Amino acid sequence: MSRIRSVAASALEVNRRTVLAAAGAVSLSAGVGYVLRPTDSQAATTEAPVAQSRQAAAAAALAPYTKGTTLASVAAPRNSSGYRRLGDGPGWGRVVRGELAAPKSGRAGRRTALAAFVQFTDLHLQDVQHPLRLEYMRSRDVHSWRPHEALTVPGAVSLVERVNALRGAPVTGAPLHFVMTTGDNTDNNAHSELEWFMKVMSGGRITPNSGDPKHYEGVQSSGLKLYWQPDSALRDGDKALGFPQLKGFLAAAIREVRSPGLKLPWYSTVGNHDALPLGCYGSHGDPYLAEAAIVGKKLFSVSAADAHKLQDAIKNAKDPKGSGYRDFLKAHARSMRSVTPDEKRAPYTQADYLKAHLDPAHQGLGPVGHGYSSANLDAGTQYYAFRISDDVIGISLDTTDAGGHYEGSIGTAQLNWLDRTLKDNKSYAVLFSHHTSKTMDNTRPDPARPGERRHSGAEVISVLSAHANVLAWVNGHIHKNVITPHQASGGRSFWEISTASHVDYPHLARIIELVDNKDGTISVFTTLIESAAPHRTDFADLSQTGLAALYRELAFNAPGANKALAGSADDRNTELMLKKG
Repeated sequence: MSRIRSVAASALEVNRRTVLAAAGAVSLSAGVGYVLRPTDSQAATTEAPVAQSRQAAAAAALAPYTKGTTLASVAAPRNSSGYRRLGDGPGWGRVVRGELAAPKSGRAGRRTALAAFVQFTDLHLQDVQHPLRLEYMRSRDVHSWRPHEALTVPGAVSLVERVNALRGAPVTGAPLHFVMTTGDNTDNNAHSELEWFMKVMSGGRITPNSGDPKHYEGVQSSGLKLYWQPDSALRDGDKALGFPQLKGFLAAAIREVRSPGLKLPWYSTVGNHDALPLGCYGSHGDPYLAEAAIVGKKLFSVSAADAHKLQDAIKNAKDPKGSGYRDFLKAHARSMRSVTPDEKRAPYTQADYLKAHLDPAHQGLGPVGHGYSSANLDAGTQYYAFRISDDVIGISLDTTDAGGHYEGSIGTAQLNWLDRTLKDNKSYAVLFSHHTSKTMDNTRPDPARPGERRHSGAEVISVLSAHANVLAWVNGHIHKNVITPHQASGGRSFWEISTASHVDYPHLARIIELVDNKDGTISVFTTLIESAAPHRTDFADLSQTGLAALYRELAFNAPGANKALAGSADDRNTELMLKKG
């Protein structure tokens, strides 16, 4: 009987907090070092989601909702060799991790929910016909080009559909408050991709095509055996491994897709592929690349030796401004093929990125700007803080380095702002960024702020460890599930939660729940989800849903794909224990 009363009390507490949290409504700060008051327009747009959340909270059945999560089922291969077809597999269990605090018995009956939200990361929506893409590096590294890349848009829409179908959080049953996407939302820093991303998230009709409005003009219709030629009977390298011939695949891949948009508010964090051309060349780099993006010439193949030289230059940051890539393209000008020019492929700027988020056409369920504000636009920043619930704030960092290269860092102004934000807000805090702590080792100066020092992930950890209210640092970039405990002196600690991408198999996103166990500990629950597409595919089904299912299966079979990106059981569905600060 006492347990029934405890659960009922917990449900009432969840409802109360949900009313205050549902929209994550008001931005605390827009990365300019002071607290912003919501404008009239912001207040108007956030009132409706809060009112809706009150109604939802009152009606919600607060029971764990595991349907559609990897606790229930995970895609798994049905055959053991060759091209492997997928089907329904057993779910992944939950692992309790006590490195930072010991779990206490009876906590399930005492706990109250602090917040529940969803993380997307590394969607990599791709304009696969873009002239600057590096597909030809596949002659050196087979995974430099993936056979499923033409399906990133229907794959992402199916992930939105999965979140919309969730009826509550998998542990507490609490309504989900928002979705945060932690960067690399686009792939080539192209205006075409940015438009697709905004419509995937907020709803709309998307035609994932550029150049010729009626025909695909990329590597998959090139007749080159280096790439899977789905519509052709050509015995290419991927078909030799069992990939099918699918007539009509390319026409289907560039057909209009409809996204319902998220039925939750959503926030955005910037990644290196969003900020930098090809994710690696400086935002103030060689102007030749901006012109090459829109003209009617595209390089389809180079020798393995040439591909190796280019790959080495990118990996070792030998060409951060892209002048070497300019010379590479010019040297291969005679090998280029003609394609239809398209100005929508031009690279977008930081201001373009912010304006797209602030555009009322892409508001969805808000909030206005999806975390960003006009203050960000004025200051030229892409970091901010926001209220998740009455007990929790969120902090979104910009870890991209405008000087070039795909690894990250942050400037002194942002690091100081982070420290002040944590000091001035006594609520619990969750940090969001694109890069992980270990991949923030690129301290090249920002061309726009040449005198400002850049700081590594270790320095960010030092700042976070000085504050007892930090619970988690949530990020992506490495395309792999990894959960890392960080223990500081004085008992202060937090968890770093890195989540796999939605472009490389297993195509996952993550639900995160924060709960107070009412015993001196806090639990951070992580639960992975796949898209709503069925695990089983049908080669004859080239509908939007059928393509989303193929997206997963083709990714599983991609030559050279890393089969360890799902991580270990300790990195998937977990309960992460913390001592209350």
